[in-house]
Amino acid sequence: MSTEEILVRSSIGVAKHVSLHPLSPLTSSEITNAANLVQALYPAGTSLHYKGITLEEPKKAQLVPYLDAEHSGGRRSSIERRAFVCYYIRNTDKFHEAIVNLSRRRVESNVRLGPSIHGPGDAEEILMVEKIALEDEGVQAEIAKLKLPHGTAIISDPWIYGSDGVSDEERMYQCFLYMRDPHDLSNLESNHYAFPLSISPVVDTVQLKVIRIDLLPTGADHNVKEPRPSHIPAPNEYTPEHQDLRTDLKPLNVVQPEGASFKVTQTGETGRVIEWQKWFFRVGFNGREGMVLYDVRYDDRNVFYRMSLSDMVIPYADPRRPYHKKAAFDLGDAGAGVMANNLKLGCDCLGSIHYLSAVLNNDKGEPWPMENVVCIHEQDAGIGWKHTNYRTGSAALVRNRELVVQSIITVANYEYIMAFIFNQAGEVKYEVRATGIVSTQPIDEGVEVPWGTIVHPGVLAAHHQHIFSLRVDPAIDGHNNRLIYEEAHPMPRSDFNPHGVGYTINENLIEKSGGLDINTDHNRVFKVQNTSVRNPVNGKPVGYKIHAPPFQKILADPQSFHFKRAAFADHNLYVTKYHDGELYAGGKYTNQSRGGDGVRAWANRKEDVRDTDLVLFVQFGLQHSTRVEDFPVMPCEIVHVSFKPANFFEKNPALDVPPSSQEFNRSTLLSEEHHQPSLEAKVGSKGEVCCSSKL
Repeated sequence: MSTEEILVRSSIGVAKHVSLHPLSPLTSSEITNAANLVQALYPAGTSLHYKGITLEEPKKAQLVPYLDAEHSGGRRSSIERRAFVCYYIRNTDKFHEAIVNLSRRRVESNVRLGPSIHGPGDAEEILMVEKIALEDEGVQAEIAKLKLPHGTAIISDPWIYGSDGVSDEERMYQCFLYMRDPHDLSNLESNHYAFPLSISPVVDTVQLKVIRIDLLPTGADHNVKEPRPSHIPAPNEYTPEHQDLRTDLKPLNVVQPEGASFKVTQTGETGRVIEWQKWFFRVGFNGREGMVLYDVRYDDRNVFYRMSLSDMVIPYADPRRPYHKKAAFDLGDAGAGVMANNLKLGCDCLGSIHYLSAVLNNDKGEPWPMENVVCIHEQDAGIGWKHTNYRTGSAALVRNRELVVQSIITVANYEYIMAFIFNQAGEVKYEVRATGIVSTQPIDEGVEVPWGTIVHPGVLAAHHQHIFSLRVDPAIDGHNNRLIYEEAHPMPRSDFNPHGVGYTINENLIEKSGGLDINTDHNRVFKVQNTSVRNPVNGKPVGYKIHAPPFQKILADPQSFHFKRAAFADHNLYVTKYHDGELYAGGKYTNQSRGGDGVRAWANRKEDVRDTDLVLFVQFGLQHSTRVEDFPVMPCEIVHVSFKPANFFEKNPALDVPPSSQEFNRSTLLSEEHHQPSLEAKVGSKGEVCCSSKL
């Protein structure tokens, strides 16, 4: 990364002592102070465009003793608060990042980043780009060729430009144009993705103008043609008022008459601690990752130091220009926190709900309050465990109660429902539900292509992949952990295994950092273990196993920019040795990135990861081969990763969950009794055995 050191001389006033937890997100006043301190580096009148002002997390070597002392009641040393700031000098390509010491009220470092390193988009910028594209005379002239009905509303979706190595050094947006239903002009909710246009302006963010107008291919090859009038198909709306709604659906109420079983403790202005069913963790929130979990413990035992969605990429299948650059890195290009929804009671979450709000920054460096970006609730997830003694007919069972910590983001056309889910048996899941509207493009009548599906007349939805990377910093009963994988292998036929039915489970130690893959043929399962803590029942190291679904790795050629940039998308799992600041699997700045940064580069250091502080990047994803049922809005596609205890406990940790009963659950229907016939043998006084039926 090419950088240029900038003179640091900013210091304002004297710090006030404010008691804030080291992991609490920045407060409104801290955001303001950080922006003011950076602004003071420049002459009066210099306008800065702030891309991010967020907590610079303390070094782990400082924080681990602090957290341990916090839990043990010991003395905690003071940790200074710092902010990470990235910004442009407005309307230039001069992109900087700074570290601001909020405790001492001074800028500790300020660096101008080198060429081809670009900051993410933001709400104000995207609206500005939309306006520039739609007001451009050249764009308007191209639209006029379509001879659309008077009053037709044109919509611009600005996309991060992407990378192909062809005149893409400057920071740009590729805008895709649509129109709302021209026969229903008052309908502001009209699904414009049903009316894609073949005109695509490119906007330069420094010159603040349209620098090129691309015409989109609408046939089965690379050829393009001038815009011209065409038949306007019927609309395809998703809003309820345009549907003939079902009338036979009865209410399903989630009622908790005594309230929720979880506890939320506010620590300072922005800190939150969640406690539920022996679980303890802190919830953070930032513009890029959205939700972050810290210091995750079960029954006061360390499990995870930090968990967050690190990155995601959505590469598209269409090889033609300019679609060949479509590869959205939604977290690095925009941010899960920035795009988070304001969640609604009774809609996004059901039951007894607790909402968490957050504060980020706008482009001027001012605090930007975001309400209800995280919802916390419990849900019933079916039976947790059950056994019926068929000889007596007696059943013991408990329900599986889960705690859901959920956030929803909207990225233009797509929605992602993201949730950490905890259960009473020591398991943590991370779940993603993909919904929203597929990205569409125009296609000529009678044309079919193998890289997409026609979902509406004249509308093509290109196939694409969704590949996610979950960063997990394990702390299984401590921070010196190892990664192993176990596999199931058949025993060879032998005198010991004459029938050829035996098989064994074998463990293999991962010694060096690198990328690893699932092997379903051998049931390969990865485990994190702590060999210094042994299970008292079997003497095995305590651990957690990772259940990640197999998925098709990135399909782009290894020499392509898609592949180089998506540094995580080629393996199910990466393991690296811990280094402060290595948080983002695709690299720190993904906007028009070139590759070479991110987890692939870190793993290639081939560092020793045996019994040390290691980090996992767990990949999972969806191959979205589009279908007509995905339009006008797609049903949720669900994928999740789970982390389950493996020899961490002495027995099933959910044994102490109260049994499920009608008195407790108050269901309205009772199932019929089921009593399976059986035989019972009893030993008599003379040693004889008699059998009797229990029917």
